[in-house]
Amino acid sequence: MGLLTGKRLLVTGVLTEASIAFDIARLAQDEGAEVVLSSFGRAFRITERIAGRLPKPAPVIELDVTSSGDLEALPDRVREHLGGLDGLVHAIGFAPEAALGGNFLNTGWDDVSTALHVSAYSLKALTVAALPLMADGGAVVGLDFDASVAWPLYDWMGVAKAAFESCARYLARDLGKQNVRVNLVSAGPIRTMAAKGIPGFDELAAIWEQRAPMQWDVTDAEPAARAVVALLSDWFPKTTGEIVHVDGGVHAIGA
Repeated sequence: MGLLTGKRLLVTGVLTEASIAFDIARLAQDEGAEVVLSSFGRAFRITERIAGRLPKPAPVIELDVTSSGDLEALPDRVREHLGGLDGLVHAIGFAPEAALGGNFLNTGWDDVSTALHVSAYSLKALTVAALPLMADGGAVVGLDFDASVAWPLYDWMGVAKAAFESCARYLARDLGKQNVRVNLVSAGPIRTMAAKGIPGFDELAAIWEQRAPMQWDVTDAEPAARAVVALLSDWFPKTTGEIVHVDGGVHAIGA
């Protein structure tokens, strides 16, 4: 019996094998879960190829979290492969280049709104879209980056993550009566495709070299993935609205 035996999961955000979401899907399958992935646009075929590298090939459904049509179609698309869902992984984030890299004071609303829509509001939109699939309750876990402080060059993505954290708390408040838990895993910097889009990522990662009590490896997504799998399991039945830090301890250490 694995930690997730019998669980049915939707995992978003798998693009390459370096994606944290890929390790989540891999570990979830190893622990007995049935997994469906999502992608859209030009990335869809890439995700399909990467899905074949999991321990068991996983189906991929079309899902753009900013598309009302895709969100409305989500239950039917998932039901083609699974009868319902016991868990959902939100591993989605994006900010336009103009919203990052030290341009905070000059960023216009169009770019800011894109960052907030994709990286924060989508948690609510995706969770609500998936609710019909979680008739018996379930677990929603999102990937976070500590928004309690201002980071170099992270700019409006940091603001979006603050909104993301707040959104998770309000979802936890409103969905608890439906036995749906909503938690986040705040990971340290991982060298993923998303990280390549952050100007000055190496400068950010250097903070971990200086401050992390435990050695941090920017190429190893498994520690964060393990935390997500644990929160998807039945071992945290009454934990909701929580942020679990998997960052080598940096969040606890002053500058």
